[in-house]
Amino acid sequence: MAKAKSAKKTTSKTNPKTPAPIEFDKAQELKAYRDMLMIRRFEEKAGQLYGMGLIGGFCHLYIGQEAVVTGMQAALIEGDQMITAYRDHGHMLACDMEPRGIMAELTGREGGYSRGKGGSMHMFSKEKNFYGGHGIVGAQVSLGTGLAFNNHYRGNGNVCLTYFGDGASNQGQVYESFNMAKLWNLPVVYVIENNRYAMGTAVHRSSALTEFSKRGCSFNIPGIEVDGMDVRAVQSAGELATKWCRDGNGPIILDMQTYRYRGHSMSDPAKYRSKDEVQKMRAEQDPIERVKQRLLEKKWAGEDDLKAIDKEVRAVVADSAEFAQNNPEPDASELYTDILLEAGA
Repeated sequence: MAKAKSAKKTTSKTNPKTPAPIEFDKAQELKAYRDMLMIRRFEEKAGQLYGMGLIGGFCHLYIGQEAVVTGMQAALIEGDQMITAYRDHGHMLACDMEPRGIMAELTGREGGYSRGKGGSMHMFSKEKNFYGGHGIVGAQVSLGTGLAFNNHYRGNGNVCLTYFGDGASNQGQVYESFNMAKLWNLPVVYVIENNRYAMGTAVHRSSALTEFSKRGCSFNIPGIEVDGMDVRAVQSAGELATKWCRDGNGPIILDMQTYRYRGHSMSDPAKYRSKDEVQKMRAEQDPIERVKQRLLEKKWAGEDDLKAIDKEVRAVVADSAEFAQNNPEPDASELYTDILLEAGA
């Protein structure tokens, strides 16, 4: 068995600080608006299909958190990877996976990315360097660390974004992964999507240390806190973090302060928080509305322009839903495919 290359030990003179948000130009603002709106409208449609009984099993919506994955994706280069948990539809759309294929997978059809066998929580696209979608809380953290190990071993200059939530942050394998990642200085960005409630328990009731940017301190992993409701702040932090990794400094943690508007899953009534709290977040910090207001204030777009974008996005989403409902279910023979991988001699 080949041995891993020893890590090139580098020591930064100073740990990184939270950078100022990027000042977007017109093109960047419009792209961010469209990309986040695509996630929002897609998730709204998925919620509708779930209510109609067309999506089975679990379904975790990303509504409210769109700025995190949109901003981070803008910081990547060709070959960088992404891996996340089960709230994953937004991540797939951000890395340019086809809405038709995602929605078809949600409805268990053969045209889905996992040929209808993975559902909401288990979709993959090696072509887009998206490695799931994982249903076990915290499991993807170890896998993302492994992807980063591959990058380090091959010396390809790529970085793995490993997403997980505030609830998963208390899992033991997270800290085992932190230890190995720093021991070998692996190029991994740990993106904690801190939506404050995990599966339904507020952070302050479940975590002794609620400043998640400090979770890597005992492993000498730096971390910064980021306004995860501002796509400009996210992209700025993403560019800093990926550069940190590419420069050979090893892992870094980004604590994304974000918020989900819906329950943990479609079966969660979310009675552990008030309606006033959710409405306040929507009114004051909604990531899409913040971009919209900047576009209007700078006269880079008018109300009619933004309505046209929304109409275009809704058409794409409606098409994906129609495709998913008319696409056939997988053949029974698919029960026996993709079970084992036969390795060559």
